[in-house]
Amino acid sequence: MNEQVLIRAGLTLVTAAAVSWLMGPILIPILQRLKFGQWVRDDGPQRHLVKAGTPTMGGIMFLTGILVAALLWIPWDRELFTVLAVTWGYGIIGFIDDFIKVVMRRPLGLRAREKLAGQIILGLILGIVAIWGLGRGTEVLVPFYGVSFDLGYGYLLLALAVVVGTGNAVNFTDGLDGLATGTVIIAAGAYSIISLMMDKTGLAQYALAIVGGCLGFLYFNRYPARVFMGDTGSLALGGALASLAVLTRTELLLFLIGGVFVIEVLSVIIQVISFQTTGRRVFLMSPLHHHFELAGWSEVKVVRVFWTAALVLAVLGLTPYI
Repeated sequence: MNEQVLIRAGLTLVTAAAVSWLMGPILIPILQRLKFGQWVRDDGPQRHLVKAGTPTMGGIMFLTGILVAALLWIPWDRELFTVLAVTWGYGIIGFIDDFIKVVMRRPLGLRAREKLAGQIILGLILGIVAIWGLGRGTEVLVPFYGVSFDLGYGYLLLALAVVVGTGNAVNFTDGLDGLATGTVIIAAGAYSIISLMMDKTGLAQYALAIVGGCLGFLYFNRYPARVFMGDTGSLALGGALASLAVLTRTELLLFLIGGVFVIEVLSVIIQVISFQTTGRRVFLMSPLHHHFELAGWSEVKVVRVFWTAALVLAVLGLTPYI
């Protein structure tokens, strides 16, 4: 890495963090005055009831930080435009969902088919642009084995599954103060290293912008949270991570680096299947972080353990590159 790239990388991270952090004292009071407060499930952990009314849609903070950092420090090319478009596209879907929940007082937000339709459209666009616009091709690399296989047009389905799956996985993980934010910081940090090793300095900077934006936001989102990211933030971050995976040809590796997100989704799937087929629940509550809460762990302990697991998985995912 030459000195100029190193300086730009540092400025990208610091700018995103600073903008996100500086927006806190401005945006949070506005969200409070507008009564854009979080709705809390009454069938969840009872300790969460005190979170009701905490401002949501805070993802606007780090989305703005990421955008400002990208505009100032990252050389613009088609790859940067693509990851920004997917990030903000997913963020807009999440914003509409949040708006319907907190402003229009419809707790379920967008209808599932409407929400999914938007995500699918963006996922297909990403796959098409990656293959034919950015020359990504349709080969899929198998981590640790140094082999690849060509999916042909079937790659579009993989790209779609990765983007939609990751977006919703981060959304499921966003259930405790700082949990999703810290886990994304770790995963995005790993992707900054992967991108750099592939000489994709623009994507490396973008990953650092995500890290910086989330660090600035974490100051307000850590326990006890003063603001939540909402679907605005969680869907956007999932879309951003998935885009980085697609453009670095590490879609399968994302399952390891983002292993905490995968486990959270699997816990929900297992719970639903078990209850529908046997009438019994495998976990005290899903997603998995709520299971540990109901088992007696403090919220802070759950978050720290999950962050540690995320860090271990990210380091394992980086072993082919370091």
